[in-house]
Amino acid sequence: MDDSPTVRRVVSEALRGLPDIELGGQAVNGREGLALVDRVRPDAVVLDIEMPVMNGIETMRALHKAHPTLPVIMFSTLTERGARATFDALAAGARDYVTKPSSTSGLVESVATIRRELGERLVALCPPRPAAPAARVRALAEHPARRREPAAPVAPGSLLTEHAQRVDVVAIGSSTGGPEALAVVLDGLPRTLPVPVVVVQHMPPVFTRLLAERLDRSSALRVVEATDGERLRPGVVHIAPGDRHLTVVGSAGAATVVLTDGEKENHCRPAVDVLFRSVARVYGSRTLAVVLTGMGADGAASAGDVVRAGGVVYAQDEATSVVWGMPGQVVAGGHASRVLPLGAVAHTIAHRVTVGRATHGGAA
Repeated sequence: MDDSPTVRRVVSEALRGLPDIELGGQAVNGREGLALVDRVRPDAVVLDIEMPVMNGIETMRALHKAHPTLPVIMFSTLTERGARATFDALAAGARDYVTKPSSTSGLVESVATIRRELGERLVALCPPRPAAPAARVRALAEHPARRREPAAPVAPGSLLTEHAQRVDVVAIGSSTGGPEALAVVLDGLPRTLPVPVVVVQHMPPVFTRLLAERLDRSSALRVVEATDGERLRPGVVHIAPGDRHLTVVGSAGAATVVLTDGEKENHCRPAVDVLFRSVARVYGSRTLAVVLTGMGADGAASAGDVVRAGGVVYAQDEATSVVWGMPGQVVAGGHASRVLPLGAVAHTIAHRVTVGRATHGGAA
């Protein structure tokens, strides 16, 4: 659903190039789009924000009311206005978003970008139709359940035993579904949390700043977009800025943030693997790492680094994840000491930090 003929043409061209996706239809505004959804009954909707007659936020609310399990991906501009509207759409029930290519991008580059970023989200969020001879999804369609990445079986005893060692830092990684998951987790942490929190959420510039502002308003903790050279402080949540890797240097009692423009890892910058590796180097066995909902495998390799350093890793469970890619890979690798529903993550973190520091003393 997009009022721009150019955007509809470019998105259609990008999606037609993918074997697992069939384009079910196009609409130029929300009102027309709602009627199309009822007629086509698609597996997912790609939704613009700025449209005449009925805009994206109004359409999102109507879609969520009529089709609460229908995945909607917002197609937003990389501007502050677009970012704010995208967060409103996520709060209204959208599953994820993709930013539109810049006006300076050529047609070939725009098609390639949309094909990669939008295509993989559609496939991740939609289950294949059982009657289809091969795994297929339809762009613009209703589906009966959320996408679930297959969980590799975990042999009894393969998960690590959690000990009550001291925790001096909490590191969190998230992606698809992460903004809402982070809100739940941070809202549940106490204002008196005696350790710093560092976060990588896969998001572009502008979006991460607005995410930090929104979470700061809803959480008892102080939430900021991280800046280069700042000191990690107890009770403060430092979110990696878009398009910058966040690393931690120094010592456990005097760690500081270093932001870098290094190569992308797992096609991401910021990357969870970059953050977790650096935290494991600085904090070692005093690290508590948490992997929340997200597509792909970012954080899986570095969760092993945390474990090898003596730290502890938690993963969000499949049932409460929008996409069980990142946490599922951590579990499959045998790195998660606990696999938790989203509603239990904050309490478990707070309890773990309190027990560890009571056992080993509050002083560094």
